[in-house]
Amino acid sequence: MSNIVAIVGRPNVGKSTLFNRLIGQRKAIVDDVSGVTRDRMYGECTWNGRTFTVVDTGGFVSHTKDIFEKEIKRQVAIAIEEAQIILFVVDVSTGITDLDDEVASMLRRTKKPVFLLVNKVDNPERHLLANEFWSLGFERTFFLASISGSGTGDVLDEVVETLESFDTGEEEEELNIPKFAIVGQPNVGKSSLTNALLDEERNIVTDIAGTTRDSIHAHYNKFGKEFLLIDTAGIRKKHKVHEDLEFYSVMRAIKAIEEADVCIIMIDATLGVEAQDLNLFGLAVKRHKGIVIAVNKWDLLKKETNTAKEFTDSIKHRLAPFSDVPIVFTSVVEKQRIMKLLDVAMEVHEKRQTKIPTSKLNEIMLKAIEQVPPPAVKGKFIKIKYVTQLPTYYPTFAFFANHPRDIKRPYRNYLENQLRAHFDFTGVPIELYFREK
Repeated sequence: MSNIVAIVGRPNVGKSTLFNRLIGQRKAIVDDVSGVTRDRMYGECTWNGRTFTVVDTGGFVSHTKDIFEKEIKRQVAIAIEEAQIILFVVDVSTGITDLDDEVASMLRRTKKPVFLLVNKVDNPERHLLANEFWSLGFERTFFLASISGSGTGDVLDEVVETLESFDTGEEEEELNIPKFAIVGQPNVGKSSLTNALLDEERNIVTDIAGTTRDSIHAHYNKFGKEFLLIDTAGIRKKHKVHEDLEFYSVMRAIKAIEEADVCIIMIDATLGVEAQDLNLFGLAVKRHKGIVIAVNKWDLLKKETNTAKEFTDSIKHRLAPFSDVPIVFTSVVEKQRIMKLLDVAMEVHEKRQTKIPTSKLNEIMLKAIEQVPPPAVKGKFIKIKYVTQLPTYYPTFAFFANHPRDIKRPYRNYLENQLRAHFDFTGVPIELYFREK
């Protein structure tokens, strides 16, 4: 089940401020200049033990003369289609505008949960004024001030409760086989890779208007490999506006990452790693998905003696701190190394399911801890006495110590590197917890 919560609304109602508040960091650049939110439009929010992805649509609107209306409506349509929950933000200081009315009428037609968030309610007088927004007809209406955070807790409680109600109502009928997602920027070769794997023109691969969209799961079962391919390449009809296409492909990618076990992140060899690639990579790491980097269009590069090694080093440098990922150089058009890409994705999927016996884990890790003990903090000696793997769907390890809170980031990194050195977790994000013995 994908957990995507989209924030929609007209410009300057405080969408980015709310987004920053939810993901707990100043990630979106909050400004009145057009385009500033650009490639910082999605992040992770954890509340009451539940983690979900928040998408801020504000970054996708270009400030054109027709005052964004078409684009905002288009974004709302995409959000309705792709998100689980929609947060519709309005501004008490302006009252209900025509554009708010139009967005509201689109949202009333959806069966998905819509939360109406009346923002900038920061004094009793505004609280009174906010009551006019009940007339938009949304049962879940909240008054808040995202700049100070007042009222956001109630919204998050309800969001988490709603996401959990989806879980109970959904019977998983899917095949118990790995799910691979191919993600990346537009025109990097995702459709071509899907078509090459499935040997059929499922997606019409073109750069022109009218390229269609397709169902997203394809069942692959040949050459002794079986998996579901979550394809993000099918793009809805392109309009003159590039904006909604970009937003659409980002929403698609986030949804695919949420659903996948392993993400094949495709980058264009001629462009190298760009900001959007790093964003997708970061999201896949945070969601503990297996990761394979496919460097496509490799046939277009002039090769020197060390090209592949140098390229690999430069990619790993950009991906740091998590750079233990497999990199496969492909040319989808020439069908080069496509099967190798599948083999590597299968390996990563298996590694992600690795379960290490506790005795072996302690034998190796306690020796590594003995060789390099954790540094003392304020005269307190830290002793790690025991390690065990937790029963989660990705590799998670608990270290039991006398002062777990005093184990700092550099030493945590040392322990993770030791785990990676002794047990092969290439392409798999792992999580370490430190608990009181």
